[in-house]
Amino acid sequence: MSASAVPISQDRFAEAIADLPIGNLHAKASELRNSIAHLLHSNEQLQRFADDGDRDCADAIKENRQVMTNMIVRIDLLRREVENRGLPWGADEPASVNGNPEGQTDQDSTPMEGEISSSQRSHPDHQFRTDADLAQRLREQMDEDTQADDGVHL
Repeated sequence: MSASAVPISQDRFAEAIADLPIGNLHAKASELRNSIAHLLHSNEQLQRFADDGDRDCADAIKENRQVMTNMIVRIDLLRREVENRGLPWGADEPASVNGNPEGQTDQDSTPMEGEISSSQRSHPDHQFRTDADLAQRLREQMDEDTQADDGVHL
């Protein structure tokens, strides 16, 4: 993220999603989960360089963790918006794919909301199944960073 680019506040995000269709809310949650998975993978690749003393990589890892934290908060806001509309949020809720609220594709192989595809499941960066799993993995990474960290970071 550039120094001048600032994401919208969580309050503004909540306002922005209030009028979106349910399918778009689920699609945004999926997009955020995908972004988190990529950031986790990036952090794993950067970690060995940070361990060797590369401050730029260490700083990038910390920035990625903050971005992931913000994304998890946004996923929670999306979940609350869906639930506030009286609809369920969970594994039995279909994902939106290409504007199809039923989440069906020509092959009918789209994973349900909260699930991951078989190709993702086999990848080590996709060992989480729920938002809580993502949050737990992020907390564990942050704890590891705190334990291995020396110095003061503002």
